Amino acid sequence: MNIGIAYDLRDDYLAQGYGDEETAEFDRLDTIEAIEGTLQRLGFETDRIGNIQRLAARLVAGDRWDMVFNIAEGLRGFGREAQVPALLDAFEIPYTFSDPLVLSLTLHKGMTKHVIHDLGIPTPEFTVVETTSDIDAVRIPFPLFAKPVAEGTGKGISASSRIMTRKDLDSVCRSLLAAFDQPVLLETFMPGREFTVGITGTGEEALAVGAIEVLLKKDAEPGSYSYTNKKKFEEFVEYRLVKDEMAQKAIEVSLAAWRGLGCRDGGRIDLRADAQGVPRFLEVNPLAGLNPEISDLPILCNLAGMSYQELLGRIMDSALKRMKK
Repeated sequence: MNIGIAYDLRDDYLAQGYGDEETAEFDRLDTIEAIEGTLQRLGFETDRIGNIQRLAARLVAGDRWDMVFNIAEGLRGFGREAQVPALLDAFEIPYTFSDPLVLSLTLHKGMTKHVIHDLGIPTPEFTVVETTSDIDAVRIPFPLFAKPVAEGTGKGISASSRIMTRKDLDSVCRSLLAAFDQPVLLETFMPGREFTVGITGTGEEALAVGAIEVLLKKDAEPGSYSYTNKKKFEEFVEYRLVKDEMAQKAIEVSLAAWRGLGCRDGGRIDLRADAQGVPRFLEVNPLAGLNPEISDLPILCNLAGMSYQELLGRIMDSALKRMKK
């Protein structure tokens, strides 16, 4: 079986003049090499495609694959993660991970939380600030936590993201609106433990690999799993596999969210507990990083005793089941 690999290589975009933070979600060459080598060890033939422009050119040239292993993040717009899957759908080529609808929805954290709320899944109170004129209308309980509505890898999150006063609310929202040119998600800050839950599979067959607690070390940027803390996680962050009662509840919430949103094959969900110890959904990553050394999902799997090859094998098994229907 011939598996194409679709991805955005960070070095390509840096060479075009894009900045460090703009390209933070794109993949390093060693990630592509790890995925390709693992797929080959699983018995698949592989073909590196690259980004959507290269995919489109090869499709026009007549190239086809039995399946595409898609980790392309896209560059612009709320639909950027959905671009490659939509193109593959048009050419009736199967692919790994979620479909365009799910990837468009989940990139927008505000829209995602509306669905999560309607599903009855616990999540912090929230509102979305579209423009500066919305700031004065914010009425959810303080303290707040602010972040761009459609970024990953901790982009836009710093020590100032935790907001205690209306004065800070105004300055932080204005700064984020200007810096990222997109709405700002505001949530009531959850003071409890922070979890990440890894999931493989689809629908009722989805299983939790485990839950890790994210613990900031004393020299970390305080208060959040920020862009800086993620970038220097070996120095600032401890990941601890946890199996206590609260962790099990985090897993239950995560599986309900994964299934309710329609996510597929593999990914992770971030949660934080409230003052009563209830883990609440923060966000989902249905297109999680897959660098075997530095990405959260492989780190979680390693702590849970699952090898990188087993992780990719589970992802492929889940995706291949759709081809048999």
